[in-house]
Amino acid sequence: MDIRTRAVHVSNEPSGGAGASRPLSVPLVQSSAFAFDSADALAEAMSGPDGQYVYSRRGNPTVRALERTVADLEGGAAAIAFASGMGAISGVLLALLKPGDHVIAQRCLYGGTYAVLSDLAARYGVDVDLVAGDDVEEFAGLVRPRTRLLFLETIANPTGQVPDLDGLLAAARGRGVVSVVDNSLASPVLCRPIEHGADVVVHSSTKYLAGHSDVLGGVAVFAEDGLRREVWPRTVELGAAADPFAAWLTLRGLPTLPLRMRQHCANAELLAGRLSGHPAVTAVHWPWLAGHPSYPVARKVLAGGGGMVSFELAGGRAAGRAFIERVRLAQLALSLGGVETLVTHPASTSHRELDAAALAAAGIGAGTVRMSVGIEHADDLWADIDRALCDANVAGQSERWAIEA
Repeated sequence: MDIRTRAVHVSNEPSGGAGASRPLSVPLVQSSAFAFDSADALAEAMSGPDGQYVYSRRGNPTVRALERTVADLEGGAAAIAFASGMGAISGVLLALLKPGDHVIAQRCLYGGTYAVLSDLAARYGVDVDLVAGDDVEEFAGLVRPRTRLLFLETIANPTGQVPDLDGLLAAARGRGVVSVVDNSLASPVLCRPIEHGADVVVHSSTKYLAGHSDVLGGVAVFAEDGLRREVWPRTVELGAAADPFAAWLTLRGLPTLPLRMRQHCANAELLAGRLSGHPAVTAVHWPWLAGHPSYPVARKVLAGGGGMVSFELAGGRAAGRAFIERVRLAQLALSLGGVETLVTHPASTSHRELDAAALAAAGIGAGTVRMSVGIEHADDLWADIDRALCDANVAGQSERWAIEA
C-alpha cells in the first residue's frame, strides 16, 4: 500500500479474541512494570525483545506499536525506539563498535553525531575518517580490515547535501561494512534508505515523525531482525528507552506525516526560489534547487526536496544574527520538523562542537542561517523573511562599517 495509507493505519495489537472490538487509536500504557501469575512466564519474558512485557525499559505496548509502525514505513524488519534521536544514534554506535574499530562517516554531519564520533575516537580508540559522501572510490580507498561502519545522512544538516546512497551503500555491503543512515530530515515519505541498501536507519522522531514540537524521541530501524537482536541488549542496558507517552504522541502525529511533508516541501520550494534571487543572499542550500551540488542525486533518491532551507547572507555573521532576531512569524528556536517555521544559526548552536576548520569542511559559513520551513501560508512566510532580510542587510553593513572605522 501507499505510504499515505500505511501512515494512517498504524500498528495496533489486538485487545481480545476473535470478534472482540478494538480501539481505533493505540492505547497509552503508562506503566513501568507488568505483573505475572507464573514465575516461569516472567523468566521466559526476560529472554528477548519480543516476548511478554516485563519492564518498560525492555518493552512497552505503546512503544512497541511505534516501533512496528516506523519499521513498516521504512520498509525494515524491526525497530527499537529511544528517548531521543541522539539516544538512537549513540545506542546503535555503542552497540556496534568496540575499541580499535574503524568508522567512515560523511563529512557534513549533524553536530551531535560528530561529537559522539569524536568522543569515541578520543576515549575508546575508534578510528574515524570523514568523506565527502559523493565519491564511492574515496570510500573504497579508506576501507580496511577493522572498518566496521559507514554513517551517512539522507539530507545533511544544514547544507542539504544528499550523498550517493546507491553507490555508497552497495560498496559498504560488498565489503561487509554495516551502514547506518540518519533519515530524520527526509522522513520515510521522501526516502527509505533500506530500499537503497542501508542496514540501519535512525530517526530523531522529535522532528518530522511526531511533527508538532512536543515530543523528544528517536527510533532505529533495522533491515534484518538479526542485527536488531544484536543491538537490543546493549541499548536496554544503556537505558535510553522511549517513554510511552512520547511514543503515543509520535503515533498520534504519524498519520498526517505525508500531508505535512507535502506542505513543508512546497513551502520550502517557493522560499528557496525567492531567496536565491534576493540581493542580500549569496547562496541557498536546498537539494531540489537547480544548481545545488546534490541536485542530480537528490532528484533521483528523494521524493521531494525536504522542509529545511539554509542560506548564506552577504553580511556574514552580523547579518545572520540580525536576521534571526528580526523575523516575527518564524521563530528563533532549535530543532526542526514542526508545523511552525523556525530559524537558527548553526555555527553557534547545532554545530557549535565543530571548530572553524570543521565548519568550513562541512560547508557551514559564519553567515549561514538554517530555516526549518513550517506549513504556514507561504506568502506570509515570505513577507516576514523579506522584511527581516532587508533589516539584517542594513544591520550587517552598519556593523562591518563600524569595525572598519
